[in-house]
Amino acid sequence: MPSTSDIEVIAPHFKQRLSGVTSTVIQLIPRQAKAGVRIATLGPGLPDHLPKMAFLDLLKCWKRPASGRQRIWHARRNNEMVVGVLLRDVLRMPLRLVFTSAAQRRHTRYTKWLIGRMDQVVATSARSGSFLDVPHTVVMHGIDTALFHPAESADDRFSAAGLPGRYAIGCSGRVRHQKGTDLFVDAMIALLPHYAPWTAIIAGRVTPEHQAFADQLKSKIEKAGLAERILFLGEVDDIKVWYRRFSLFVAPSRNEGFGLTPLEAMASSTAVVTSDAGAYAEMVVPGRTGMVAPAGDGDALRNAIEPYLADPDRAKRHGQNALAHVRQAFDIGNEVEGLRRVYEMANAP
Repeated sequence: MPSTSDIEVIAPHFKQRLSGVTSTVIQLIPRQAKAGVRIATLGPGLPDHLPKMAFLDLLKCWKRPASGRQRIWHARRNNEMVVGVLLRDVLRMPLRLVFTSAAQRRHTRYTKWLIGRMDQVVATSARSGSFLDVPHTVVMHGIDTALFHPAESADDRFSAAGLPGRYAIGCSGRVRHQKGTDLFVDAMIALLPHYAPWTAIIAGRVTPEHQAFADQLKSKIEKAGLAERILFLGEVDDIKVWYRRFSLFVAPSRNEGFGLTPLEAMASSTAVVTSDAGAYAEMVVPGRTGMVAPAGDGDALRNAIEPYLADPDRAKRHGQNALAHVRQAFDIGNEVEGLRRVYEMANAP
Protein backbone atom coordinates (compact mmCIF):
# COMPACT_ATOMS: atom_id res chain seq x y z
CA MET A 1 0.00 0.00 0.00
CA PRO A 2 1.59 3.33 -1.07
CA SER A 3 2.15 6.14 1.40
CA THR A 4 -0.64 8.72 1.35
CA SER A 5 1.94 11.49 1.01
CA ASP A 6 3.05 9.96 -2.30
CA ILE A 7 -0.45 9.52 -3.79
CA GLU A 8 -1.29 12.17 -6.38
CA VAL A 9 -4.30 10.50 -8.07
CA ILE A 10 -7.12 8.71 -6.26
CA ALA A 11 -9.25 6.37 -8.38
CA PRO A 12 -12.39 5.54 -6.35
CA HIS A 13 -14.26 2.35 -7.15
CA PHE A 14 -17.56 2.27 -5.29
CA LYS A 15 -19.09 -0.91 -6.67
CA GLN A 16 -18.58 -4.40 -5.33
CA ARG A 17 -19.69 -6.39 -8.40
CA LEU A 18 -17.73 -6.73 -11.61
CA SER A 19 -18.62 -4.24 -14.33
CA GLY A 20 -17.12 -2.67 -17.42
CA VAL A 21 -15.73 0.13 -15.26
CA THR A 22 -14.08 -2.50 -13.04
CA SER A 23 -12.42 -4.10 -16.06
CA THR A 24 -11.12 -0.71 -17.15
CA VAL A 25 -9.69 0.06 -13.71
CA ILE A 26 -8.03 -3.34 -13.38
CA GLN A 27 -6.23 -2.95 -16.71
CA LEU A 28 -5.49 0.76 -16.53
CA ILE A 29 -4.27 1.46 -12.99
CA PRO A 30 -1.16 -0.81 -13.13
CA ARG A 31 -0.14 0.74 -16.45
CA GLN A 32 -0.61 4.25 -15.05
CA ALA A 33 1.51 3.32 -12.03
CA LYS A 34 4.18 1.80 -14.27
CA ALA A 35 4.24 5.04 -16.30
CA GLY A 36 5.03 7.03 -13.16
CA VAL A 37 1.55 8.18 -12.14
CA ARG A 38 1.38 8.07 -8.34
CA ILE A 39 -2.07 6.55 -8.21
CA ALA A 40 -4.09 4.42 -5.77
CA THR A 41 -7.56 2.92 -5.85
CA LEU A 42 -10.13 3.37 -3.10
CA GLY A 43 -13.02 0.98 -2.54
CA PRO A 44 -14.11 -2.68 -2.70
CA GLY A 45 -14.19 -5.33 -5.41
CA LEU A 46 -10.69 -4.92 -6.84
CA PRO A 47 -7.75 -7.37 -6.98
CA ASP A 48 -5.08 -7.20 -4.29
CA HIS A 49 -2.29 -6.43 -6.76
CA LEU A 50 -3.60 -2.91 -7.45
CA PRO A 51 -2.11 0.00 -5.48
CA LYS A 52 -4.69 0.88 -2.84
CA MET A 53 -5.46 3.30 -0.07
CA ALA A 54 -7.85 2.81 2.87
CA PHE A 55 -10.84 5.03 3.60
CA LEU A 56 -9.14 6.19 6.80
CA ASP A 57 -6.27 7.48 4.66
CA LEU A 58 -8.63 10.18 3.38
CA LEU A 59 -8.15 11.90 6.74
CA LYS A 60 -4.60 12.62 5.60
CA CYS A 61 -5.73 14.26 2.38
CA TRP A 62 -6.19 17.74 3.87
CA LYS A 63 -2.44 17.88 3.43
CA ARG A 64 -1.16 18.02 -0.13
CA PRO A 65 1.07 15.21 -1.42
CA ALA A 66 4.83 15.56 -1.28
CA SER A 67 4.82 17.04 -4.81
CA GLY A 68 2.88 20.05 -3.54
CA ARG A 69 0.23 19.68 -6.22
CA GLN A 70 -3.44 19.13 -5.51
CA ARG A 71 -4.56 15.52 -5.64
CA ILE A 72 -6.71 14.33 -8.50
CA TRP A 73 -9.97 12.55 -7.62
CA HIS A 74 -10.81 10.58 -10.77
CA ALA A 75 -14.46 9.49 -10.65
CA ARG A 76 -16.25 7.23 -13.11
CA ARG A 77 -19.68 6.95 -11.43
CA ASN A 78 -22.20 9.40 -9.97
CA ASN A 79 -21.62 8.26 -6.39
CA GLU A 80 -17.89 8.79 -6.84
CA MET A 81 -18.52 12.33 -8.10
CA VAL A 82 -20.73 13.00 -5.07
CA VAL A 83 -17.99 11.97 -2.65
CA GLY A 84 -15.44 14.05 -4.55
CA VAL A 85 -17.65 17.16 -4.36
CA LEU A 86 -18.20 16.54 -0.64
CA LEU A 87 -14.47 16.18 0.05
CA ARG A 88 -13.51 19.26 -1.97
CA ASP A 89 -16.38 21.68 -1.42
CA VAL A 90 -17.63 20.75 2.04
CA LEU A 91 -14.56 19.35 3.80
CA ARG A 92 -12.27 21.70 1.86
CA MET A 93 -9.67 19.13 0.88
CA PRO A 94 -7.21 20.33 -1.79
CA LEU A 95 -8.58 18.14 -4.59
CA ARG A 96 -9.16 18.56 -8.31
CA LEU A 97 -12.07 16.55 -9.67
CA VAL A 98 -11.98 14.59 -12.93
CA PHE A 99 -14.89 12.56 -14.31
CA THR A 100 -14.85 10.01 -17.12
CA SER A 101 -18.18 9.67 -18.95
CA ALA A 102 -18.97 6.67 -21.13
CA ALA A 103 -22.76 7.16 -21.23
CA GLN A 104 -24.51 7.03 -24.60
CA ARG A 105 -27.64 8.89 -23.45
CA ARG A 106 -28.82 12.24 -22.20
CA HIS A 107 -27.80 12.77 -18.60
CA THR A 108 -30.32 13.49 -15.89
CA ARG A 109 -30.44 16.98 -14.40
CA TYR A 110 -28.76 15.62 -11.27
CA THR A 111 -25.89 14.05 -13.23
CA LYS A 112 -25.47 17.23 -15.28
CA TRP A 113 -25.17 19.20 -12.03
CA LEU A 114 -22.48 16.84 -10.77
CA ILE A 115 -20.58 16.95 -14.08
CA GLY A 116 -20.73 20.73 -13.92
CA ARG A 117 -18.82 20.60 -10.63
CA MET A 118 -15.87 18.77 -12.20
CA ASP A 119 -12.57 20.47 -13.03
CA GLN A 120 -12.02 18.26 -16.09
CA VAL A 121 -14.32 15.88 -17.96
CA VAL A 122 -13.23 12.96 -20.13
CA ALA A 123 -15.43 11.29 -22.75
CA THR A 124 -14.50 7.76 -23.75
CA SER A 125 -15.63 8.29 -27.35
CA ALA A 126 -16.83 11.00 -29.69
CA ARG A 127 -20.33 9.61 -29.33
CA SER A 128 -20.34 9.79 -25.54
CA GLY A 129 -18.91 13.29 -25.81
CA SER A 130 -21.89 14.34 -27.94
CA PHE A 131 -24.12 13.87 -24.87
CA LEU A 132 -22.08 16.25 -22.71
CA ASP A 133 -22.95 19.92 -22.27
CA VAL A 134 -19.52 20.91 -20.90
CA PRO A 135 -16.04 21.15 -22.44
CA HIS A 136 -14.38 17.75 -22.45
CA THR A 137 -11.46 15.73 -23.75
CA VAL A 138 -11.96 12.48 -25.68
CA VAL A 139 -9.67 9.73 -24.36
CA MET A 140 -10.72 6.35 -25.68
CA HIS A 141 -10.12 3.23 -23.63
CA GLY A 142 -7.22 1.05 -24.62
CA ILE A 143 -6.25 -2.57 -24.26
CA ASP A 144 -3.25 -4.11 -22.56
CA THR A 145 -1.85 -6.06 -25.50
CA ALA A 146 0.40 -8.02 -23.17
CA LEU A 147 -2.68 -9.50 -21.50
CA PHE A 148 -4.81 -9.85 -24.64
CA HIS A 149 -2.71 -11.37 -27.40
CA PRO A 150 -2.91 -13.90 -30.27
CA ALA A 151 -2.65 -17.65 -29.79
CA GLU A 152 0.74 -18.80 -28.59
CA SER A 153 0.26 -22.46 -27.63
CA ALA A 154 -1.85 -25.50 -28.41
CA ASP A 155 -4.14 -24.66 -25.48
CA ASP A 156 -5.08 -21.43 -27.28
CA ARG A 157 -6.62 -23.38 -30.14
CA PHE A 158 -10.34 -24.15 -30.15
CA SER A 159 -9.55 -27.84 -30.56
CA ALA A 160 -8.09 -27.82 -27.02
CA ALA A 161 -11.55 -27.14 -25.59
CA GLY A 162 -12.75 -30.60 -26.57
CA LEU A 163 -15.95 -29.20 -28.06
CA PRO A 164 -17.53 -30.07 -31.41
CA GLY A 165 -16.74 -28.12 -34.54
CA ARG A 166 -13.65 -26.77 -36.25
CA TYR A 167 -14.29 -23.06 -35.77
CA ALA A 168 -15.82 -21.13 -32.86
CA ILE A 169 -17.96 -18.03 -33.00
CA GLY A 170 -18.19 -16.41 -29.59
CA CYS A 171 -20.27 -13.97 -27.60
CA SER A 172 -19.25 -12.97 -24.06
CA GLY A 173 -20.66 -10.82 -21.29
CA ARG A 174 -23.60 -10.98 -18.98
CA VAL A 175 -26.54 -12.89 -20.48
CA ARG A 176 -29.39 -10.40 -20.70
CA HIS A 177 -31.61 -8.50 -23.14
CA GLN A 178 -29.48 -5.35 -23.03
CA LYS A 179 -26.45 -7.33 -24.20
CA GLY A 180 -28.37 -8.73 -27.17
CA THR A 181 -27.71 -12.35 -26.28
CA ASP A 182 -31.08 -13.26 -27.83
CA LEU A 183 -30.07 -11.62 -31.12
CA PHE A 184 -26.92 -13.74 -31.20
CA VAL A 185 -28.87 -16.92 -30.44
CA ASP A 186 -31.44 -16.16 -33.16
CA ALA A 187 -28.66 -15.57 -35.69
CA MET A 188 -27.00 -18.85 -34.74
CA ILE A 189 -30.25 -20.80 -35.00
CA ALA A 190 -30.71 -19.40 -38.52
CA LEU A 191 -27.11 -19.87 -39.71
CA LEU A 192 -25.48 -22.88 -38.07
CA PRO A 193 -27.58 -25.52 -39.90
CA HIS A 194 -25.93 -24.26 -43.11
CA TYR A 195 -22.36 -24.10 -41.76
CA ALA A 196 -21.42 -27.41 -40.18
CA PRO A 197 -17.81 -26.58 -39.13
CA TRP A 198 -18.90 -23.82 -36.73
CA THR A 199 -19.86 -23.97 -33.05
CA ALA A 200 -21.32 -21.03 -31.12
CA ILE A 201 -20.05 -20.25 -27.63
CA ILE A 202 -21.80 -17.97 -25.10
CA ALA A 203 -19.59 -17.11 -22.13
CA GLY A 204 -20.96 -14.99 -19.31
CA ARG A 205 -22.75 -14.87 -16.00
CA VAL A 206 -26.50 -15.27 -15.66
CA THR A 207 -27.73 -13.27 -12.68
CA PRO A 208 -30.94 -14.38 -10.89
CA GLU A 209 -33.05 -11.58 -12.37
CA HIS A 210 -32.12 -12.71 -15.90
CA GLN A 211 -32.38 -16.48 -15.35
CA ALA A 212 -35.80 -16.71 -17.03
CA PHE A 213 -34.39 -14.90 -20.08
CA ALA A 214 -31.49 -17.37 -20.30
CA ASP A 215 -33.82 -20.35 -19.82
CA GLN A 216 -35.99 -19.16 -22.71
CA LEU A 217 -32.96 -18.98 -24.96
CA LYS A 218 -31.86 -22.48 -24.00
CA SER A 219 -35.36 -23.78 -24.67
CA LYS A 220 -35.37 -22.16 -28.11
CA ILE A 221 -31.99 -23.73 -28.90
CA GLU A 222 -33.21 -27.14 -27.75
CA LYS A 223 -36.29 -26.92 -29.97
CA ALA A 224 -34.07 -26.04 -32.92
CA GLY A 225 -32.03 -29.19 -32.30
CA LEU A 226 -28.82 -27.19 -31.78
CA ALA A 227 -28.07 -27.81 -28.11
CA GLU A 228 -24.72 -29.39 -29.03
CA ARG A 229 -23.70 -26.51 -31.30
CA ILE A 230 -24.83 -23.44 -29.30
CA LEU A 231 -23.21 -23.80 -25.90
CA PHE A 232 -23.54 -21.76 -22.70
CA LEU A 233 -20.31 -21.90 -20.70
CA GLY A 234 -21.40 -19.62 -17.87
CA GLU A 235 -18.81 -17.35 -16.29
CA VAL A 236 -15.41 -18.72 -17.33
CA ASP A 237 -12.27 -18.44 -15.21
CA ASP A 238 -10.24 -16.79 -17.97
CA ILE A 239 -12.03 -15.20 -20.91
CA LYS A 240 -8.71 -14.25 -22.51
CA VAL A 241 -8.01 -17.77 -23.71
CA TRP A 242 -11.47 -17.91 -25.27
CA TYR A 243 -10.86 -14.77 -27.30
CA ARG A 244 -7.86 -16.59 -28.76
CA ARG A 245 -9.96 -19.67 -29.51
CA PHE A 246 -12.71 -17.76 -31.33
CA SER A 247 -12.40 -17.30 -35.08
CA LEU A 248 -15.14 -14.66 -34.91
CA PHE A 249 -16.41 -12.63 -31.97
CA VAL A 250 -19.86 -11.03 -31.88
CA ALA A 251 -20.86 -8.10 -29.64
CA PRO A 252 -24.61 -7.66 -30.28
CA SER A 253 -25.45 -5.19 -27.47
CA ARG A 254 -28.55 -3.05 -27.72
CA ASN A 255 -26.84 -0.37 -25.62
CA GLU A 256 -23.43 0.05 -24.01
CA GLY A 257 -21.34 2.58 -22.18
CA PHE A 258 -18.05 2.04 -24.00
CA GLY A 259 -17.69 -1.72 -24.37
CA LEU A 260 -14.22 -3.26 -24.20
CA THR A 261 -14.97 -6.76 -25.46
CA PRO A 262 -14.44 -6.10 -29.20
CA LEU A 263 -11.04 -4.57 -28.46
CA GLU A 264 -10.11 -7.54 -26.27
CA ALA A 265 -11.07 -9.89 -29.11
CA MET A 266 -9.28 -7.88 -31.79
CA ALA A 267 -6.12 -7.75 -29.65
CA SER A 268 -6.33 -11.55 -29.69
CA SER A 269 -6.29 -11.50 -33.53
CA THR A 270 -9.99 -12.26 -33.78
CA ALA A 271 -12.35 -10.62 -36.28
CA VAL A 272 -15.45 -8.99 -34.81
CA VAL A 273 -19.05 -8.28 -35.73
CA THR A 274 -20.66 -5.69 -33.49
CA SER A 275 -23.73 -3.57 -33.14
CA ASP A 276 -23.24 0.19 -33.25
CA ALA A 277 -23.91 0.52 -29.51
CA GLY A 278 -21.42 2.25 -27.25
CA ALA A 279 -18.14 3.06 -28.97
CA TYR A 280 -18.17 -0.08 -31.11
CA ALA A 281 -18.55 1.77 -34.41
CA GLU A 282 -15.45 3.85 -33.55
CA MET A 283 -13.39 0.69 -32.96
CA VAL A 284 -14.19 -1.39 -36.05
CA VAL A 285 -13.00 -0.74 -39.59
CA PRO A 286 -15.90 -2.28 -41.60
CA GLY A 287 -14.77 -4.72 -44.23
CA ARG A 288 -11.25 -4.81 -42.83
CA THR A 289 -11.33 -5.75 -39.12
CA GLY A 290 -14.99 -6.77 -38.92
CA MET A 291 -18.49 -5.48 -39.55
CA VAL A 292 -20.99 -3.23 -37.74
CA ALA A 293 -24.78 -3.63 -37.70
CA PRO A 294 -27.47 -1.31 -36.28
CA ALA A 295 -28.15 -2.06 -32.62
CA GLY A 296 -31.19 -4.23 -32.10
CA ASP A 297 -31.46 -5.24 -35.78
CA GLY A 298 -31.33 -9.04 -35.77
CA ASP A 299 -31.52 -9.40 -39.55
CA ALA A 300 -28.62 -7.00 -40.08
CA LEU A 301 -26.57 -8.81 -37.44
CA ARG A 302 -27.17 -12.17 -39.11
CA ASN A 303 -26.25 -10.76 -42.52
CA ALA A 304 -23.02 -9.30 -41.12
CA ILE A 305 -22.03 -12.64 -39.56
CA GLU A 306 -22.80 -14.98 -42.45
CA PRO A 307 -19.91 -14.04 -44.80
CA TYR A 308 -17.45 -15.10 -42.09
CA LEU A 309 -19.12 -18.47 -41.57
CA ALA A 310 -19.10 -19.01 -45.33
CA ASP A 311 -15.41 -18.06 -45.59
CA PRO A 312 -13.30 -18.80 -42.49
CA ASP A 313 -10.24 -17.39 -44.30
CA ARG A 314 -12.00 -14.01 -44.31
CA ALA A 315 -12.27 -14.25 -40.53
CA LYS A 316 -8.56 -15.05 -40.30
CA ARG A 317 -7.56 -12.11 -42.53
CA HIS A 318 -9.76 -9.65 -40.67
CA GLY A 319 -8.46 -10.97 -37.36
CA GLN A 320 -4.90 -10.22 -38.45
CA ASN A 321 -5.97 -6.74 -39.56
CA ALA A 322 -7.77 -6.23 -36.24
CA LEU A 323 -4.63 -7.06 -34.27
CA ALA A 324 -2.59 -4.46 -36.17
CA HIS A 325 -5.38 -1.89 -35.79
CA VAL A 326 -5.66 -2.32 -32.02
CA ARG A 327 -1.90 -2.19 -31.50
CA GLN A 328 -1.73 1.08 -33.43
CA ALA A 329 -4.91 2.86 -32.29
CA PHE A 330 -6.05 1.28 -29.02
CA ASP A 331 -2.98 0.29 -27.04
CA ILE A 332 -3.57 1.14 -23.39
CA GLY A 333 -0.47 3.32 -23.44
CA ASN A 334 -2.45 5.84 -25.51
CA GLU A 335 -5.07 6.02 -22.76
CA VAL A 336 -2.41 6.42 -20.06
CA GLU A 337 -0.87 9.34 -21.93
CA GLY A 338 -4.24 10.94 -22.65
CA LEU A 339 -5.23 10.84 -18.99
CA ARG A 340 -1.84 12.21 -17.95
CA ARG A 341 -2.53 15.28 -20.06
CA VAL A 342 -5.99 15.66 -18.50
CA TYR A 343 -4.50 15.48 -14.99
CA GLU A 344 -2.02 18.19 -15.95
CA MET A 345 -4.86 20.41 -17.21
CA ALA A 346 -6.82 19.80 -13.99
CA ASN A 347 -3.84 20.96 -11.94
CA ALA A 348 -3.01 23.95 -14.12
CA PRO A 349 -3.12 27.34 -12.33
